Order: sequence, then structure tokens, then C-alpha cells
Amino acid sequence: MAASVVTYGSDQKKSVILIFADGRQQTFALTDVSRIEFKDAAIIVFKDGRQKTFSLSEVARIEFEPAGSNEPQFGRNHYLGKWEVGDGAGSHFFITLEADGNARKTIGSNHGTWTVVNGEARISWDDGWHDAIRKAGSKHEKVAFEPGRSFTDEPSNVTDAKNTNPQPI
Repeated sequence: MAASVVTYGSDQKKSVILIFADGRQQTFALTDVSRIEFKDAAIIVFKDGRQKTFSLSEVARIEFEPAGSNEPQFGRNHYLGKWEVGDGAGSHFFITLEADGNARKTIGSNHGTWTVVNGEARISWDDGWHDAIRKAGSKHEKVAFEPGRSFTDEPSNVTDAKNTNPQPI
């Protein structure tokens, strides 16, 4: 199980969302939650003393985000791992995003660094290219920017991106 924390402005109401292994979700207002305990089960303890217990085998991950958000923001854990992406010319290659902020790819200069900005993984490669992996509807996409372009410029190409190991880390 992994927890992903997303930071928002203090004026927005936050929620705790339990994502179950079968895809179900349950949301709790963060203002009502006193703590979350992990013993033999995940136990959400509310400020009024109530408790809600979930089997750890049922819970895939816990996410924190504003209540009612239609567009969730993703943290680093969402993007960790190996991604299969397009090269813009019909072929594919792999990008691996490491927990320490390093990135590797299987074409061109193979080293870069990455961080999450506005819910997308932004990668700066040693060869001058920049890639972003982001959620696009129900899928992910890789947006590439050739040397000399920035993340705010028109992309050089946009292709599908697929996490080859899509478990929470």
C-alpha cells in the first residue's frame, strides 16, 4: 500500500481517498480525520472517536486531495517505474523514473532528472530533450520537447505512455 500526498492551497477542503484493490473508492473529509493507523488493518480514527476499519489486503493505496476535485493531481509515487512511450515516428522506447529523481531512457542520451510539476512528471534529459508524462483522460501521454524548447512551448510530439509496472510504490 502507498500513500500519495498532494499539496493544495489552504483555502481548499481536503479529502482522504482509499482506493481498493478492486477499484472501488471511499472518500473521507480530512477535517473529520484524527489519524490513520496501520496495525492488522487500516483504521481511520475520526475526531469524534468513530473508527472505520479496512483489511490491508483490500486497500491498494491512500490518496489525499481536495474534496470534489474533478482533476486529481498526482505525486511522485504515481510516476515511479518503467514507462513504454512512443518516439513520435511510430516506434517505442522505455523511460524509467527512479525514486531518487534520476531518469533513464533507451534511446539518445540515456540519463536525465525528473520531478513532478502540476501533477505531471517532467523529465530533463542530458541531451537537451524534455519530456512530460501526464494523465490524459483514462490514459497517460508522453509529451516531448526538442532541445531549445521548454515545457510551455508547442510539443515536438505527443504519444501514448503506458506504465509497465502500474502498482503503487
